[in-house]
Formats: sequence, structure tokens, C-alpha cells
Amino acid sequence: MTTHSSSSSSPASICDGSGAVCRGSEGVSHGIHVLIEPEYLESHSNPYEGQFIFQYHVRLTNEGEMVVTLRRRHWVIIDEQGEREEVTGDGVIGMQPTLQPGHSFEYESYCPLNTRWGTMEGDYLFEREEDGEKFTVAIPRFYLVAPDVEHG
Repeated sequence: MTTHSSSSSSPASICDGSGAVCRGSEGVSHGIHVLIEPEYLESHSNPYEGQFIFQYHVRLTNEGEMVVTLRRRHWVIIDEQGEREEVTGDGVIGMQPTLQPGHSFEYESYCPLNTRWGTMEGDYLFEREEDGEKFTVAIPRFYLVAPDVEHG
């Protein structure tokens, strides 16, 4: 269980301080803290064939005072050529997790790209247990970036 005491904040990038491309993003809306950390999976990718596989780790923390359930997800994926793909579906990784106040849910998923870099962002649809009210939580934009491939 993770407990935070922040209210609402704007999405922010997570940088490692090296001046390199920021690794992920985080933000809070409607009392749900979203933290995303992407990773390039070199062992599953084939840059010479235009296959770049990324894994992203998501932690959702209920910083609010009501029990909530994640009902749907909506992703917008844009590659470096501007090609846009939208993905929607029930829950995440086949689950519709319920979060008690102060509790977190974590999962990992994957995104294949045909280009060396791209972005992901979107939103989650949550439902409050107490009154059935539904609300949307922003998934802040984050970058998927593979290292340059040396042609030697």
C-alpha cells in the first residue's frame, strides 16, 4: 500500500537528470496518481526490420477518499512518422481493479512500434463505488525511445 497526500497536479515528465530523453511521466487527476515508466526491450526488438518493442510499468494510486474501480482504458499512440493508433478496452491486462483509498495497483504492458521512437498518452475511466459516478483520469504523455542503431 502506498499513501500520498497531494491534491491535483499537472502532468510532469520523469527525467533522470542526465539530459537524456525523459523516461516517463506522472500526474494526478480526480485523486488518482498515475506513474508510468517505459523501457525499451532490446532483446525483443529488431531495429533492422523496423520492430521496436517497449514495455511500460504503470502504478495507479488512489489518493482520494472513495473506493474506485478502473473500468476502461484509452490509449493514443503516435510514432515518429506521425502515424496515430488508438486502443480502447475494458480495464487493463484483463482486469478491472478496485482501489481502496491509499492503495495502489501496478501492471506492465507492451507497445510495439515500427519506428525508433513514439509517444503514448490517454485516459482511464474510473467508477466510484459509493455513488456509481464515472470520471476520467488523464494518462500523461510519455516517450518510447530506442537507442540509435549503429550501421557498421
